[in-house]
Amino acid sequence: MVSEGILTRQDGATIAYHRLSGRAPGIIFFCGFRSDMSGTKALFLEDYCRTRGRAFVRFDYFGHGASSGDFLAGTIGRWSADAVAVIDTLSEGPQILVGSSMGGWIMLLAALERPERVEALLGIAAAPDFTEDLLFSRLSPAERQALDKEGAVTLPSEYDPAGYTYSRELIEEGRNHLLLRRTIGIPVPVRLLHGMRDDAVPWQRSLLLCERLESRDVALTLLKAGDHRLSDPIGLARIARTLDEIPAL
Repeated sequence: MVSEGILTRQDGATIAYHRLSGRAPGIIFFCGFRSDMSGTKALFLEDYCRTRGRAFVRFDYFGHGASSGDFLAGTIGRWSADAVAVIDTLSEGPQILVGSSMGGWIMLLAALERPERVEALLGIAAAPDFTEDLLFSRLSPAERQALDKEGAVTLPSEYDPAGYTYSRELIEEGRNHLLLRRTIGIPVPVRLLHGMRDDAVPWQRSLLLCERLESRDVALTLLKAGDHRLSDPIGLARIARTLDEIPAL
């Protein structure tokens, strides 16, 4: 049975969620930047868990989807705090965290905050440190000037004809949460999927993540024809197969 509701944070912000009851370990899905819990992978994972009698939670971060807040006021710290609140409030027992793109970064940060609750991780085109390495480092001098002067910069995106707008606060606050500069103290099994035709997050980022993770049980699967989203039938089938093969399941 799926229930939907609102999780109210201490500052009054509201986080929208859908929760499926079932057995442990449950699965919690962390969506990507400007994505939401109504996306293809989120709904696929809910159906995956329903057919297996497993608990599942999908939700929208602050400023995303059906949750409250101004998207441009969101930061990596804010969204990772939302994720930890979801783990604490909307799940019971051990959990498998599944993160897509930016959600892969949020997944890692949440696992570091709640290690006792995490059974395993699955990253789908995981993008830790993207604000620094894939965004700020690629800005032209003119774009950096606009970021400093206006407090935000809008860049072209194949996912939105209006482009994506990134705030200066997102980039500056993101530096407090960078992970790939050091060993990441996560000891549980980790599975990573990445499309080699991903033009948003290079697949080499997942290879670097493999190297940085403390866990010795880490496996990366590269999909030669896969794009960033991995929401096509082949990508979704690979997600299901990977979950089926995780030791906890």
